[in-house]
Amino acid sequence: MQQDLLGIIGGLGPMATAYFLELTVKMTAAERDQDHLRAVLMEAPDIPDRTAHILDRSKPSPLPPLIAYAQKLEELGCAHIAVPCITSHYFFPALQKAISIPLLNIVEETARHLKENGVRSAGVMATTGTVRTELFQNALAREGIACVLPDEAHQAMVMRVIYDDVKAGLPVEKDVFGEAAAHLRENGAECLILGCTELSLANRDEPLGAGCLDALEVLSRAAVLACGKPLRPTYDCLITR
Repeated sequence: MQQDLLGIIGGLGPMATAYFLELTVKMTAAERDQDHLRAVLMEAPDIPDRTAHILDRSKPSPLPPLIAYAQKLEELGCAHIAVPCITSHYFFPALQKAISIPLLNIVEETARHLKENGVRSAGVMATTGTVRTELFQNALAREGIACVLPDEAHQAMVMRVIYDDVKAGLPVEKDVFGEAAAHLRENGAECLILGCTELSLANRDEPLGAGCLDALEVLSRAAVLACGKPLRPTYDCLITR
């Protein structure tokens, strides 16, 4: 095992993985190429859709290929594994049992970051699969943070931005994205969690402003630190101001 070698299961979706790698580079306080973390990327867009399986168990399960890719990364000497896909974290308990190296958990890291920065209530923007599995709800509850979820109509707006815009390679519908965010703020969320990596891309292109925490940034920060690399001080707190 090589302590500074990160394994990445990517392609879920592909652009989010590219952005994750970009963020790790930006966050590392490096003066030369050799100061950056080393990584092995398994680009795996062939893994079945996570939300589709969670909502309908007759659909193909992503777990077997996730396990196969994770085991391969472990064989290659990786010390940690990151999966830049939040819905896939539903499968993490079974995935972690299949390997002996730790998975970086974007959901737990996000809840912890909110707690460390004094946030008391957070709104969740995520896939319907992530919402149904209560990944963020449970992680926030463990940190004593109130969770605000969209109603059915606004959840449909979030899914529209994820699937019809970002995954389809189309421009983000700013009004739709903004309305879903405003709904959560109006219902008591002091900070919004961008709880889908496609929403990270949407926010990059059409920022929602202050009071947002991009979970993909949290994972990138955790990866840099896990690999023993110095973090640029500007990324100590990731909540937008």
